[in-house]
Order: sequence, then structure tokens, then C-alpha cells
Amino acid sequence: MRKEDCYFLGKITRKHGLMGSVVLKLDTDQPHFYNKLESIFVEINGLLVPFFIEKQQWQRADSKIITFKNIAKNMVEQSLGKSVYLPLATLPRLEGKQFYYHEVMGFSIFDEKDTLCGIITSINDQTAQHYFILDLKGKEVIIPIIKDWILEVDRDKHFLKMNLPEGLLEIFD
Repeated sequence: MRKEDCYFLGKITRKHGLMGSVVLKLDTDQPHFYNKLESIFVEINGLLVPFFIEKQQWQRADSKIITFKNIAKNMVEQSLGKSVYLPLATLPRLEGKQFYYHEVMGFSIFDEKDTLCGIITSINDQTAQHYFILDLKGKEVIIPIIKDWILEVDRDKHFLKMNLPEGLLEIFD
């Protein structure tokens, strides 16, 4: 499995108990999607290594205690502190104005007057306010991702239409 075919699910934060279980802290707004994990991919030395799950239970709303099937103790140790991924194909399909960040990369953004605001080149989700980073004819434009501003997501034509505050784009001129 290649990393570009997967999405980040969370991190294995620590061991739990003496039987080789670990705690997986999920990085998701919808942990209930992951009630029954069969396997995960753990990034070890730059490779995604499959780990099959024998037992799991919720520890908190965003953390699971996981016991792996047939895993040597040294592999459990190697998994500690590592990032966990799942294949993109396992994501539930979103509809309407909801979207996953990875699926709108390269989409055009238009305002409500159908003026091109730019093409999404990246998304910053490392700050409290997430935002699109766009390229508009070689110029970098930044637009906050605010749910109420999104009017339409067209997956077939690869664009988002947004109701942007007056003057927002002018600050990038």
C-alpha cells in the first residue's frame, strides 16, 4: 500500500496493559465511522506495514485500545508513536457541500458571481482556522474554510462555489 493511496487516521500513542495492546488516538471528527476496524497500516521506517486487529474497544470518544493478531512483541514496540493510515477507498462517500480535503485538491474556487478565485494547491489544517491556499495566475490567495461560505461542491466539474465577503480577494492584489 502506498501512502498517497491512504489517509491519516491517527497515532499509536502508548502501550496499554501487559498483553501487547496499544492505544490508538484517532484524528477524526467522526470516530463512530471506526467502530469496527479490521486492519490498519502503521508507518514504520517510511513504509506502511499492515497490522491486523484481533480485539478493540473504545477507551475515550477519540481513542481505542487495540490488540493485534499474531504480532511479535518487538513489532508492537516499533508501532509506538507511529502514524496510522487507512486506504482512501474505505472513506464513506460525502455528499452535498461536505468534502474531504484530499478530494478537492486541484479544484477551482469561484465566488457567487462566477469569478475565478484560484485553484486549490494546498490546504492548511494545522491552525485553528483551516484555509485553502490557491494559485490565481501565479499569485497566492488564501481563503478561510468556513462551512457557511460554501455554496456548492461540484465533484464532476471539479469546482467549489463560495460566498466570499466583499473585499477579501482585493487584499491579494
